[in-house]
Amino acid sequence: MPTRVHAIIVARPGPSSRAQLLRTLDALTLQTRRPEAVTLVVCGDGTAARESDEVGRIVESIIEARASTSFAEAVQLGYTRVPTGSSVWLLAHDTAPHPQALAQLAGALERSPSAAIAAPKLVDVDDDRELVSLGVTMTKLGRTVELAAGELDQNQYDGRDDALGADIRGMLIRSEVREHLEIDPALDGADEGLDLGVRARLGGGRLVLAPTARISVSPDGPAALPQRAGRRAYATRVAQLHRRLAYAPAAAVPLHWLSLLPLALWRTIAHLIGKRPASVFPEWGAAITEMFRFGAVARSRRNIRAFRSASWMSIAALRMTRGEFRRRLDDGHGSEGGVVSELNFFSGGGAWTVLGALVVSIAAFTSLLAWPALGGGALLPLRDTVTSLWQDAAWGQRGIGVGLVGPADPFAGVLAVIGTLWAGAPSFAMVLLWLAALPLAVLGGWFAATRITDRAGLRIFGGVAWALAPTFLTALVEGRPAAVLVHLLLPWLFHSAVVAHRSWGAAGAASIILAATLACAPSLAPALAVLWLLAIIIVLTRAWFHGAVRLLWMLAPTAALFVPLIIWQAQRGNLWAVFADPGLAWAGPQVAADGAGRLLLATGFPTTDLAGWADILDPAIAAWAPLLIAPLALLALAGAIAPRWGAGITLLGVTMTGLATAFLAVGVTVTFAHGIPVEIWPGTGLSLAWVGLVGGALVTLDTAITMPRVRVAAVTVAGVALAICAVPALTALHMDRSVLTNGPESTLPAYVAAEARGDQDLSTLVLTPLNDGGLAVDVVWGPSATLGAQTTILNTATEPQGADLSALSVDLLSSRTFDAPEELAQHGIAFVLLDQVDGSESDAARAFRVEAVTALDQRTGFVKVGETDKGVLWRLDAEPAAHADLTRTQAGTASTVTAIQLIVLFAALLLAVPTRASRRAARAQSRIVGRSAQEPLVLPRRREDEFLYGEEMAEPEEVLAEPEEVPEPEDVPAEPEDPEPEVSEPDVAEPEAPAGPEEER
Repeated sequence: MPTRVHAIIVARPGPSSRAQLLRTLDALTLQTRRPEAVTLVVCGDGTAARESDEVGRIVESIIEARASTSFAEAVQLGYTRVPTGSSVWLLAHDTAPHPQALAQLAGALERSPSAAIAAPKLVDVDDDRELVSLGVTMTKLGRTVELAAGELDQNQYDGRDDALGADIRGMLIRSEVREHLEIDPALDGADEGLDLGVRARLGGGRLVLAPTARISVSPDGPAALPQRAGRRAYATRVAQLHRRLAYAPAAAVPLHWLSLLPLALWRTIAHLIGKRPASVFPEWGAAITEMFRFGAVARSRRNIRAFRSASWMSIAALRMTRGEFRRRLDDGHGSEGGVVSELNFFSGGGAWTVLGALVVSIAAFTSLLAWPALGGGALLPLRDTVTSLWQDAAWGQRGIGVGLVGPADPFAGVLAVIGTLWAGAPSFAMVLLWLAALPLAVLGGWFAATRITDRAGLRIFGGVAWALAPTFLTALVEGRPAAVLVHLLLPWLFHSAVVAHRSWGAAGAASIILAATLACAPSLAPALAVLWLLAIIIVLTRAWFHGAVRLLWMLAPTAALFVPLIIWQAQRGNLWAVFADPGLAWAGPQVAADGAGRLLLATGFPTTDLAGWADILDPAIAAWAPLLIAPLALLALAGAIAPRWGAGITLLGVTMTGLATAFLAVGVTVTFAHGIPVEIWPGTGLSLAWVGLVGGALVTLDTAITMPRVRVAAVTVAGVALAICAVPALTALHMDRSVLTNGPESTLPAYVAAEARGDQDLSTLVLTPLNDGGLAVDVVWGPSATLGAQTTILNTATEPQGADLSALSVDLLSSRTFDAPEELAQHGIAFVLLDQVDGSESDAARAFRVEAVTALDQRTGFVKVGETDKGVLWRLDAEPAAHADLTRTQAGTASTVTAIQLIVLFAALLLAVPTRASRRAARAQSRIVGRSAQEPLVLPRRREDEFLYGEEMAEPEEVLAEPEEVPEPEDVPAEPEDPEPEVSEPDVAEPEAPAGPEEER
């Protein structure tokens, strides 16, 4: 037994530190075996301690240190007051030992002569039945693991007395080894007890646990890990990296040092997949910090070498194996508090509904099965190669115009993703999109409905109602790809965004879908911003601060994609152009910006043909078509007075926001096509309104209508009405009432397409005489004008962008004599195509075109290829110049913008990737958002239960209530374990562990 025990108490001034210190000192006076001396180290102003009589009666000496002094440094100062031959008891102002604590610790050292350290059982200061820590070990890969923590103390671990390490608080260090087992200040407050235990083992001793020695601790004391998640992650990682460099063989240290930054990148990916974004910056901070701590690493290695007398094999048996670690993580985490809401996609009929929608789609668009590409309306072919698709999506040379360098429309990135899915023929991907649009809409609507109802029949109704929206069917018939994609994306945005505050997985998915949605419809940005702000306010009023951070992340990918475009337009004083519809500028039919037009918008129809009804019926009869939407609208309005009225009113607010967007967008012109103003498409606002309309109807059907037969009747009436409303649109292609066409695969003549196949760097000057006597000038690069190459920085420009060829084009058709082929070739132009306007051609335009043919035929160096279905084509008898390279400034801007966008999108994608832990956390709570605790839960027990009403069962309030915060399980993926350089010892083959011994095992 130690002859003397010297207690060192580290105190840090704070609001409650005085009371905690006095409690600790009182506990010392109550010890059955009291320490012979007590030294108090105050990290900060020690005046109060010096003037306190209570402190003076017990404390032998007081040392005042800087406020920034760490626990390890404070203990080192206290060592200067410890006489030779005294054991040291490490305490803090918040560690209150129970009366038998010191006697039990001292007894443990007496009973085990090989023990260098005795460690107590730490319990919570507010509830001594809660176990805080009893022993620490590490995995084979070096990860620190608490052997017992966060459990109810039932003395279940009191038979354990051997451990690799322990919490530093309350340790009793034997006098003979005290000088060799000083706390390493380079560990930054983490893993200090584990490091002492490892060094004790290497010195021929060991650490013993004394479970009967109990000490109450608080979570925020001087020796505890930091409470802030970021600071805790930083301290833990610094300690792990420092232990790796301190324990590794000398030959492996340089390799470990070189691996610090690559491993930080690897672990960043793992943190994002594991839904731990708060650990990313601490990860890099720790890696960079440890890279420059050469002196600290050298001192730690020197101290280990000076005291070491045993092999590294002496600690191998106390490490935790990977299997034990996995099983430990699974224990207590695999059970949920009851299954709250099952998906039941297959058993609930969702899969059959999607399959049925596919059959309807094939029946409605049968001709598309034989089409290689899709044309008409706002459709154009896509690039021939995947590389070109992604070049169009990046900052740099644009695919139209001459010398036009700038940001890409985010919509080009969406098209690149679609084209990549059918890499052999990207244009055919649009054909597949059109064929799959109806079933994809049903699928999205079905999943969105799972956030509102458990009833299988209502989920099916929600999917079908979403797919039969008039604005969606109109976009399909009129060939509006951006509007079609918005309608397909919005239900997934709803599905993920309404639970984005719960988990990082949902926030990551919502951020990507939000960026894609706004890329297809920038005009929705104000409406979605309002809804986002409302969500932030709700989350903050409920003090869900972590949820607010997740909602803030939702904007990151959108900002990364749109900021370059916003800066470009702002520099040119055309900021409103940011809201322009992307893709081909097409002045298609839509309602007028008057009272009658807005009345049609209010009924859900974006065009005056009422989704095709005006084309097949007398206008006076077709005017009654909006009544087919009335049953759904009435159900949605009733949601405001349903039992779940909060969700009903919120969804009605979404409807009003969407309608307001459509009302404001109609008649607004920011885009021009050959001088013709193109208004913003109001149908995207109607798609947003349809989200609230269908959602509100589902709330009413799920909660307000309690009689099953009435519910069935209401669903039947609303569903049949929507199906009838969709008939004209679904038959439009067969009745030749659609603008969709078979291709073309190229908008240029076949000769040009063949010459530029594979997106070669050739351009064509396209001249189009207009009906008003003007001349439209376009430059197309490659074999065709493509959808991804279209850019709003040109379509919305109020002044020429890039090289202005208008004067040269006019001179080309005049009598002016000059070397036209050479001047055109300098701009990279190899062909000249004289086109004609779409639709009816005026006499003025026809006369202009005839004169232009004559003028070009007379030009020297213009080789006439001939007349084609695309116009009259000439080939220039001159070698065209290659596309000009980007300047150094432009290349730097392109690289920076692209890198930032890729990093943000990749991070969002990693957050969105589901893991076992994230799926388990999602299953542990209700899928339904906004459900009250008094609402019954629908849990069908029999296959023959009715889809629409199921079996209603009461559910405990704690299961149904909305959780304030979703627990983040830590099991999958676990803290990333880094690959180790091959020269490291085999028992520490991963850098998370002590990298290995300096001698062979």
